[in-house]
Amino acid sequence: MRVFFSTGEASGDMLAAELATAMRARVPDITFAGIGNERMEAAGIELTQRTTRWASLGPIEALKRIPPLLAIALGHAFWLRRSPWDLIVLVDFGAFNLRLARWLRTIGYRRPILYFVPPGAWFDKPGQARAVAGAATALTPFAHQRAFYESLGLPIVWFGHPLASLVAPRDPRPAAPHDGGTVALLPGSRAGELERHLPPLLEACKLVRAKRPRVRFVFAAADRETERTIADALRHAFLPPFLGESRDGTSGTGVRIVAGARAALDEADAAWVASGTAVLEATLREVPTVAIYIVLEAQVPIARRIWKRPYITLPNILLDREVVPELLQDDATPRRLADAMCALLDDPSQQLAGMREVRAVLGAPDALERTADFALELARS
Repeated sequence: MRVFFSTGEASGDMLAAELATAMRARVPDITFAGIGNERMEAAGIELTQRTTRWASLGPIEALKRIPPLLAIALGHAFWLRRSPWDLIVLVDFGAFNLRLARWLRTIGYRRPILYFVPPGAWFDKPGQARAVAGAATALTPFAHQRAFYESLGLPIVWFGHPLASLVAPRDPRPAAPHDGGTVALLPGSRAGELERHLPPLLEACKLVRAKRPRVRFVFAAADRETERTIADALRHAFLPPFLGESRDGTSGTGVRIVAGARAALDEADAAWVASGTAVLEATLREVPTVAIYIVLEAQVPIARRIWKRPYITLPNILLDREVVPELLQDDATPRRLADAMCALLDDPSQQLAGMREVRAVLGAPDALERTADFALELARS
């Protein structure tokens, strides 16, 4: 059995890797290849195209990336048509993957295409939904998107969100020391996110350290390129090293970079997280969180025209109330970031109660396993 994946950003890379792992647990001799990055590669998926720095923030930043991405999509469409795979799995990244799916169907590709996490989950665009349903089998992690497709008479599959299967809550943690604690920073993986999020976050680190001199910071890097960007920013920031001991008695430097969100979240008393899938991961892990997001000023009017909901982070959208504080654009100042973080370190109990509600609305805890079974059934069809 041969399965081809296509992603375009860190969250999709993670979901594809986890789905491939679950599929291989059922069919050990399965062969995977795909468009993706380090997480997929580590899961045994042979990369035909690496996606480092593919993702962009909004249409303005995307313009310069469009021509080379279209060329890659078209080239892969003809390559896949010449040698069809048992299944193609597209994961999110609609600007690229939806074109790939439609081009494949236009040139006569007849094997199954599964669109896992179809684009526009919260935008309710009938034309986009019809385009997905016309080219692929849609499988959504969100009950809202399932209801929208069904309201249009379009087929769609829903088992729940795979993160509910993958991310278990941590064991209860003691309160952070009044003069310390560990804060995780997940500034994002896109170049624009890092460029705009790191400066206020680094300044906020200094303000938190002024109140909590023994605080430690751990940065999550989605890939090696992100790690290099964070390391470079840290070299230019004045963050005195921590010279005391951590909670487990070992010495620490005070500022570290680790690979991936989970490594950073697992040891954190609280976290600053760029809005996206990582906020949902932090919520399911029950790590007290402050969300940040900053886009180019020129993109703000565009965002306001197309986004009518009061919240942008998934936990808040799912519960229709603020569970995770959202500091966006001009509100994402170092002082406000620091104050929100210190408040959570002092007392996270109310937020943690809300986080437990989020898990309950994400569907069955075996969503990933059911998704893997469904994908294998499609591949055999």
